[in-house]
Amino acid sequence: MTADPRARGQAPPRSPDRYDPERIERKWQEEWDRRGTNLFTDEELRTAEDPYYNLMMFPYPSAEGLHIGNVYAYVGADANGRYWRLRGKDVFEPMGFDAFGIHAENYALKVGTNPNELIPRNIANFTRQLKRFGGMYDWNHAVDTTDPSYYRWTQWVFLKLFEGGLVERREAPVNWCPSCLTVLANEQVIAGLCERCETTVEQRQLPQWFFKITRFAERLLGNLDTIDWSEITKKAQANWIGRSEGADVTFQAGDAAIEVFTTRPDTLFGATYMVLAPEHPDVERLTTPGQREAVDAYRAEVATRDLVERQKERKEKTGVFTGSHAVNPTNGREIPVWIADYVLMGYGSGAIMAVPGHDQRDFDFATAFGLPIVRVIAGPGDDASTPLTEAYAGDGVMVNSGQFDGMTVAAGKRAVVEWLAGEQGAARTRVNYRLHDWCVSRQRYWGPPIPIVHCEACGPVPVPESELPVLHPHLEDFRPDDSGISPLQRATDWYETPCPGCGGPAHRETDVTDNFLCSGWYFLRYPSALRDDTALDPELTRKWLPVDSYIGGNEHAVLHLMYARFLTMALHDLGVLEFEEPFDRFRAHGLLISEGRKMSKSKGNVVLPDEIVSRFGADTMRLYLLFLGPYEHGGDWQDKGIQGPFGFLNRLWQSAGDAVDGAPDPAVDRALHRTIRQVTEQVPALQYNTAIAAMMEYLNAVRAGGRTPRRSELEPLLVMLAPFVPHVAEELYARFGHNESIFEAAAWPTWDEARLVEETVEIAVQVNGRLRGRISMAAGADEAAVIAAATANENVARHLADKTLRKTIVVPDKLVNLVAG
Repeated sequence: MTADPRARGQAPPRSPDRYDPERIERKWQEEWDRRGTNLFTDEELRTAEDPYYNLMMFPYPSAEGLHIGNVYAYVGADANGRYWRLRGKDVFEPMGFDAFGIHAENYALKVGTNPNELIPRNIANFTRQLKRFGGMYDWNHAVDTTDPSYYRWTQWVFLKLFEGGLVERREAPVNWCPSCLTVLANEQVIAGLCERCETTVEQRQLPQWFFKITRFAERLLGNLDTIDWSEITKKAQANWIGRSEGADVTFQAGDAAIEVFTTRPDTLFGATYMVLAPEHPDVERLTTPGQREAVDAYRAEVATRDLVERQKERKEKTGVFTGSHAVNPTNGREIPVWIADYVLMGYGSGAIMAVPGHDQRDFDFATAFGLPIVRVIAGPGDDASTPLTEAYAGDGVMVNSGQFDGMTVAAGKRAVVEWLAGEQGAARTRVNYRLHDWCVSRQRYWGPPIPIVHCEACGPVPVPESELPVLHPHLEDFRPDDSGISPLQRATDWYETPCPGCGGPAHRETDVTDNFLCSGWYFLRYPSALRDDTALDPELTRKWLPVDSYIGGNEHAVLHLMYARFLTMALHDLGVLEFEEPFDRFRAHGLLISEGRKMSKSKGNVVLPDEIVSRFGADTMRLYLLFLGPYEHGGDWQDKGIQGPFGFLNRLWQSAGDAVDGAPDPAVDRALHRTIRQVTEQVPALQYNTAIAAMMEYLNAVRAGGRTPRRSELEPLLVMLAPFVPHVAEELYARFGHNESIFEAAAWPTWDEARLVEETVEIAVQVNGRLRGRISMAAGADEAAVIAAATANENVARHLADKTLRKTIVVPDKLVNLVAG
C-alpha cells in the first residue's frame, strides 16, 4: 500500500490538468522579467503620478540562505505593496543587501572563505530566493552595501556629519567581544553577551569614533508622539532614550568638586555615601595610600565586565572604599566615597549620591557594606523615625531634612535645588538621557573604511569628497586579532598615504564603520541608485521620500530604526534633506515559531523555505504564512497546516476551470460584496489572516452545493487574492481572457452598500422570552408587518391562545418577543 504523501506534509503528484505551482510560478516570474512588470526606469520614477514607497528591511547575505522568518517579513510587506498597486498607486518596492559587517565576516571565517568571494555568491543565492518567492522587487534599483558605488556615499554621509561637528574621536570605555575581536555598541550586548556569538563581553579603553546622537535625544523622543509607528517600537525607543529631569549637584571632596546628577533632589539629606564609576577621573586622586591596592585590584576586575551587564540588578553588591570623604552640601556632613561597578561614566557624570533609604540598589549596597540608612521621605502612616526594611520609593513628605520637613516630594525637588543654587552655587536643574553617543568604530576587516587620514602635523584629516570612495583593500589574511587594531593596517600600500592637508606622510584610519551606518541611510539611496554622480537626486528624493510604509522586525527598534531616524534628522539639519523623519508609517511584524517553539537547528524545527516552495509552490507558502495569525503578532508554523492553503488554491484552480459566463447569483453577489468590504478594510491594516479567511469562506459560497461558478463571481476574488498569491492570480486572470498583468490592468473591486443587505431575513419569534417559531421577512420590514407575521405563525398563535398580548419587543431583522398573559 502506497503512503499518502500528504501525511508527511508533502504535496501530492500533479497531473497536467491539475494546479501545477512550479510551472505557473516559473512562467510568471519569467514573464514579469520579460515585461519589466516590477521595474521603474529613471524617467518613470520622476513622472509617477501617485507615488507609494513600500520598504522592507534588506537582508544580511551572511548565511546559507533566507530562512522562513525572513520570508514571513518579506511576503507580508510585499502583500502590502501589491495591494496598493492594485488600488492605483505607483508602488516602488526596491530590494538590496546589507552585505558588509560582522555577520558576513564571521560567516566567512566560519566557512573558511574570503568574504570578497563568499558574499557575491551569497547575494546571488539570496536574489534567486527572493525572485522565486514572488516578490515585487525593483531590481533596477537594488543596492549592495559592499559595492564601491554604494559605500562611496556611505563615506560621504560620514564626512557630512564630520563637517557638521557631529563626529568625534575620543578614548572611551567600550564593550569588547573577545570572540568577534571588535567593539560593540551598547545596543549589541544582550544580557552581558555579544548578540552575534553569545560570548561574554568585556570592557576596554580604546580611541573610538562616535556620532553625536545624544544631541538629538529630545527630538528623537518628542517626535515619537507624532509618527505613525507600532506602539511596541515607539515604547522601546522611548525607554532607550530614557529622559529624566533632575539636577546637577556638587559635592566637595578635598580639592575635588564631584558633580552628580539626581532625579531626586528632595532626598539629598538622605545621601549617606557617594559612589564613583571605577573609570571616573577623580578616582586616582581620591584614593588614599592605604586603599590603593584594593582600588587598583577592583578596577582591573571591573574592566573584564561589559557595560550593559554592569547596569543590571545584582544579588551580590561589589565595591571598594577609596579612603576619602565628600561633604553633603545640604547638611555639611562628611560621607564616604566608594567606587562600584554599577555606576557608569556614560550616564550623567559617572558619580552618584547614594540615598539607601529611597533607592533599592543603594539600600542593598549599604546593607552589604554596613553604611548608614536614613529615612528622609515619609509615606502615609510613617514618620521620621519609622524604620526601613527596604527602600521606600513612594510619594510622601520630607522628614529629617531641616527646614524642608513637611514639604511634599514635588515641592521639595524644586525648593532644595533653588536653595542650593542660591546659597552655595551647588546645584542647577538639568535634563538627562540614558541614550549614549553612537560608537561607529569597528576593528574588523569587512566594512567601509572610515574616510579619515591621520597626520602628525594636521591631526585627523577628512578625505576630500573628490577622492571617494576610499576603496576597501583585498586581504587574504583578514582574521582579526586581540590587538584592537583592524586587519586593514596589514595592507601597507593602502595604509600609508600622503596627508590631504599638508601632503606629508600620514596613514589611513584602519577602523571600519559599523554596518548600521550602511543600513542607516540605504532607503534614501534606493530612488537615486542609478545616479553615480550624487548620493541623493534632489528631485527623486523630494518625490519619493519619506518612505510611505516600512515593515520589519521590532528587534531593530533601538538599533537600525533609531540610527535611521538620527541620520535623517542630522542630514535634514545639514541641509541635505527636506524632512526629518524617514518613515511615515512603520509596522513591526510578529515572531514566527514552529510547532509551538522558537525555531532552532538544535531543536530540529527549522523550516527551510526552498523545500516548502519545491513541494507546494511559493503562492501556497505565502498564503499559509499570512494566514497563520495576526501579522503583527506572529504565528505558529505547523507542517500539516499548509495543506489547508494548498487545498484552497487547488479548489480555486478547479473553480476557475469550471467557471462559465453569466450574472452572479444574488446570494453569492451579496457574499462577494461583504468580502470586498472586509478585505479592503483589513489588508491595509495588515489583518491578513482574517482577510484570507473571508476569501476562503467566499469561495465556499461560490462552490456551495456543487453549483457551477460564474466568472463574474471569481474575477474579483482573483484581484483580492493577487497580493497574496500573485502567480496563480496572474495565470487565472490571463485564462479569463486578459492580456495584461493583473497588477497593471485590474482595478481593485468596490462594494455596494445596497448589495450588502439581505433581500430576506429570518426572524426568531419568542413568546414570553421562549423561542416559539421563525418567520421569513423582507429585510427592513416595518414593525407592524413583522408583528402581524409573527402572530400569524401557527406555533406562535397556539402559544398566544387565550392570552392577551400586552407588549411587543422588536429587534429589526433579528427577533420579536411577544409578551402575553
